[in-house]
Parts: sequence; C-alpha cells; structure tokens
Amino acid sequence: MGAGIESLCAFHAGERHVTEPTHQPFGVDATLRALLADILGLGDERAAALTADSGLFGALPEFDSMAVATVLTEMEDRLGIIIDDDEIDGEIFETYGNLLAFSLRKVNG
Repeated sequence: MGAGIESLCAFHAGERHVTEPTHQPFGVDATLRALLADILGLGDERAAALTADSGLFGALPEFDSMAVATVLTEMEDRLGIIIDDDEIDGEIFETYGNLLAFSLRKVNG
C-alpha cells in the first residue's frame, strides 16, 4: 500500500499517450459479424457463415427496416465511426460484402 493512485493508472499526469484505435480488416469483419449476430439474432454460426455474396436486406427475414437503423447505430458505436444520412443507400445492405466494404471504408477513413 502507500503507492498512491499513480501506481494504479497506466499513465501519470503529463505523460498521457493517446493512440488512435487501429482496425485490421479481420477485426472489422469480426465486429460486423458479432454485431449482426447480436442485432438480428442470427447466432454465431449463421453470422460466421455469411459470405461476401450473402444477401442481407430482403434475403434475411430478420433484417427488416427497423433492423437497419439499429445496425447503423451499432456500427457507429462498435466501430467508432460516424455515418451520415447521405452516405446510406440500399446497395450497402444488399450483401454482406457490400456492408463490409462500406464499414472498411469508414474505419479507414
């Protein structure tokens, strides 16, 4: 004991090092799959089985118009991105590959 609060912190006052989060493509892919598994209730196996050509909106009954808004909000939260309304079109949600490509573009800025 007696070490003080400084010993519990990863940095001392004046020595802060802020690093930007780095996302590798597989990290974005894994995050997106987990997000879809959670939001749509697909489960891990169905989410893992998605391919670039897997249909989403209109192909998965779970992926309805209400789910789109939730998916977008969760993408912002989990990927640390901001999605503007004018960036969204139906093509993004046609396939998993399109959604992943959009996500990667946003993350890599």
